[in-house]
Amino acid sequence: MDKPQIDELVQSALDAQKRAYCPFSNFPVGAALKTASGRIYQGVNVENASFGLTICAERVAAGAAIAAGDRDFTAIAVVSRTGVSPCGACRQFLAEFNPNLPIVMIDSLNPSQIHHDTLDRLLPGRFEGPV
Repeated sequence: MDKPQIDELVQSALDAQKRAYCPFSNFPVGAALKTASGRIYQGVNVENASFGLTICAERVAAGAAIAAGDRDFTAIAVVSRTGVSPCGACRQFLAEFNPNLPIVMIDSLNPSQIHHDTLDRLLPGRFEGPV
């Protein structure tokens, strides 16, 4: 992806982060998932009083893309106050659709701090199901 495409993805994730529902952790996360169609799907973390029912921003964005029939993931940007990477569950979930997915991680308190990685580097030895 070129810089304007990355900037668009980052801005979309920053915009999404503002709508996160995180009354328990107060740790808003926004995600923007780009697909081969060129569309960008946003996601936010949605917490629940029953903590196990909380869903991450990355899976919300992926679910929106999948529901729209758009399954060819090409990149994702994830924004948080510290620039964290996707959790293990999100890594495994995303790997189902693109095990080499480029990931851009941004600290929303310092958006010029952008870290680039790929899913295959963050999730070596992913579970691939029965053969």
